[in-house]
Amino acid sequence: MRDENVIDVHHLSKAFNGKPAVVNVSLDVKAGEIFGFLGPNGSGKTTTIRMLCGLMTPDEGDGYCLGFDILHETAKIKRHVGYVPQSFSLYKDLTVKENLEFMAQLYQIKNFKNRVDLMMAELELDRYKDILAGRLSGGWKQKLSLAAALIHDPKLLLLDEPTAGVDPKTRREFWNYILSLTTRGVTALVSTHYMDEAERCNRLAYIVYGRLMAEGTVRDIIAQQKMFTFVTRGDGLPDLYTKLTGRPGVEQVVVWGNELRVCAIDRALLQTTLADFPDYTWEETRTSLEEVFIHLVNEEKRRELHERRDQYA
Repeated sequence: MRDENVIDVHHLSKAFNGKPAVVNVSLDVKAGEIFGFLGPNGSGKTTTIRMLCGLMTPDEGDGYCLGFDILHETAKIKRHVGYVPQSFSLYKDLTVKENLEFMAQLYQIKNFKNRVDLMMAELELDRYKDILAGRLSGGWKQKLSLAAALIHDPKLLLLDEPTAGVDPKTRREFWNYILSLTTRGVTALVSTHYMDEAERCNRLAYIVYGRLMAEGTVRDIIAQQKMFTFVTRGDGLPDLYTKLTGRPGVEQVVVWGNELRVCAIDRALLQTTLADFPDYTWEETRTSLEEVFIHLVNEEKRRELHERRDQYA
């Protein structure tokens, strides 16, 4: 494996009916880390994941997954990767145990019944082993999908928004289990749009409209954008929100419970604007990951709008 990178891909691009879905994306994921893949809906996360594991061929680009060529060795990649898609893809008319036994036999696992029993116990599915998969709640369906993805003991786990629609308790249990897997040498790439989940990852990549906008640790990504955030508390925050929206230097303004946060790129200009509201006490605070990502989405929207204007100029 090259430089201990489980994933090492360069300049991946994919279009559907002439419309770009992924544009020039390069990624490296190191062995044993949890790598977060973030972006709004329709940003190209799923398409990228499918190219990584051999389910889809890129129009351009190349690279390696688990040391195998993503263009020419896709069958080998599939053998060593566990993939949990967004939507439940197992057999709804089979029981939990039957689904797992079927998957284990597909991978030709010796003593597959023992392996199935182990996975059901680890994910607490044994109590539902005789229940039809289609009758499980959303959270238990995701646990079943995870068990099926791990049945062949893969070295790389690809999780495409695995906790969407799952309650907070199940989400926490899910993430604690993923963390425990990394101690066994499993590498995980997880796509999500939950900021609290993103902050549990070792490193992140953020993709917007198919383009990679930022990559690194949470601290690195926040520092790269050089944003400034001020906060105030008090009465009349909804009215203050309205007055600040669209003012010079104000890029984002949001009310969070009993406080109002204002973000900008130009610190001096923002302070000048805030000085117009002397009835409020303003404190500078740490910019959040969510505020950085909203900024990146806005940046990409502005770039696309500029390109369209140039086309019709």
